[in-house]
Amino acid sequence: MNTIIEKVRAELKRNADEKTKNTGQNYFKEKIRSHGVRAAVVNRMSKDFFKTMEDPSKATVFNLCEELWKSGYIEESIIACNWSWYAHRNYQPEDFVVFERWVNEYVDNWASCDTLCSHTIGGFLEMYPDHVVRLKDWARSDNRWMCRAAAVSLILPARHGKFLKDMLEIADILLLHQEDLVQKGYGWMLKVASQAYQHEVFEYVMKKKEVMPRTALRYAIEKMPPELRARAMARN
Repeated sequence: MNTIIEKVRAELKRNADEKTKNTGQNYFKEKIRSHGVRAAVVNRMSKDFFKTMEDPSKATVFNLCEELWKSGYIEESIIACNWSWYAHRNYQPEDFVVFERWVNEYVDNWASCDTLCSHTIGGFLEMYPDHVVRLKDWARSDNRWMCRAAAVSLILPARHGKFLKDMLEIADILLLHQEDLVQKGYGWMLKVASQAYQHEVFEYVMKKKEVMPRTALRYAIEKMPPELRARAMARN
């Protein structure tokens, strides 16, 4: 096993406590595997250990991320997400299949999903926008995390006013999804998009409000003016 991975795991064990482990589980419906380390500590460790890498090449970083993902521990997955983001200046188009596999094979909770998607994958899509179309296949997946990832991967681009048409198409695909974490995911995507495209997102919500789950609708309109929120929430 790589020495840096051993050091990371040793440090996680040193910083673990049972209270954090038990409290953390309250934020997840599914059972998570956790060392019991606070998020702020995990993020600090990500930065500190990354600086110690003798070979910070993208290939090495991705291999280390793979080892961390395989553990199944949520803290190790977050470090993997951070490390893959730190290598973003060297992303190439073929890296998409790596990120896609990580979502499909390893992601099993919303925190790992959102950390990977909102940084690594979102940043990749801004660099290589032709790959956005692939998210529509994710949105049709039987894997709920792939479905959430299809929306959450567009949060970063949405903040920059990009990909509105694609976001609305993905919202259409996910519109009636039964999983609330998917509903929250695409609702969040629409909420962020509304800050650059309030009129377009509001029109979309008004057209879909009779069938859109209330969970998704509330997320989508959260940042809109009170009068628009009232119109969107009013039942016909």
